[in-house]
Amino acid sequence: MEREKSLRMVLGSYNRYYNVKTEGVCAPFCAEAVFQTHNEKYFLTRIAKIAEEDSNEFVFIACEAEVTPEVFQMLEEKAWSEGLGRVVPASGHRNSDITLIVIADRTGIETEKLVRRCRHYRSYRFSFWGWSHFKCALLDLEHDRIITNRMGGDLAGLFPAFKG
Repeated sequence: MEREKSLRMVLGSYNRYYNVKTEGVCAPFCAEAVFQTHNEKYFLTRIAKIAEEDSNEFVFIACEAEVTPEVFQMLEEKAWSEGLGRVVPASGHRNSDITLIVIADRTGIETEKLVRRCRHYRSYRFSFWGWSHFKCALLDLEHDRIITNRMGGDLAGLFPAFKG
C-alpha cells in the first residue's frame, strides 16, 4: 500500500467526526484532525446546571519514507508539545488527548520498540481540571501492520487494512 493511499484511508476514517485539514498544518506533519465536544447536564431547567465538561482530541498525521528512532522522537516531541499548547484546562475540562499517526514506508526494530514504550501523561490541578494522554500509531507499509503504544491500542481498529 502506498503512502498517499494510506493517508487518504487515515483521513477518511477521521473525516466524519473530526475537523480535518491538510493545508496550513504545523511542520513536519502533513495533516491534522481536531475533535471537540461540550456536554452539559441540567436538573429540570437550564438554570440548574449540574455539570459541564469539555473533551478534545488533537490528531497529528505524518508521512515519512523511513522512520528512524531519531525521526520518531522528533515527531513525538513535536506532537506532544503542539498538542499541549492547544489544551485549555479549566473547571469544566475533562480531557484533551493527543494522537500521533505516522505513515512510513520502512521502519526498524528499534523504532517499533520506541513506539511501544512511548508514554506521556499530564494532569491539570490533580485531575480536577482534566488530563491529557498521548496515543501513537505507526503504520508500517512495508509489512502491512500497525504498531501502537499502550494507550493507542484502540487505533488499530480504525485501520482494518493493517494487521495488528
